[in-house]
Amino acid sequence: MLKSASGRMFVGMGERLIDAQYQKSPIPVLRAARALRGMQPGEKLRILTTDPAAVADFREFCLAAGHALIAASESRGVFSFSVKRGDIS
Repeated sequence: MLKSASGRMFVGMGERLIDAQYQKSPIPVLRAARALRGMQPGEKLRILTTDPAAVADFREFCLAAGHALIAASESRGVFSFSVKRGDIS
């Protein structure tokens, strides 16, 4: 799946990517939640955002929803989160 412009979502190398840069909280988490619902347990999703509030948002979201936050980083104001879909129903 490849989308561009405002609905940027890319799939490649076994990981989906959502580009949610310049979108404010809670939009990046809501987009991630929607994407994860359509994925199989163990699949990975990477989200890019520029909203500093996303750090706490993704930590809490993964804990509450049963997903694993496997990586989080920041470079030049862009936050990157890698989430592994949990084995939930």
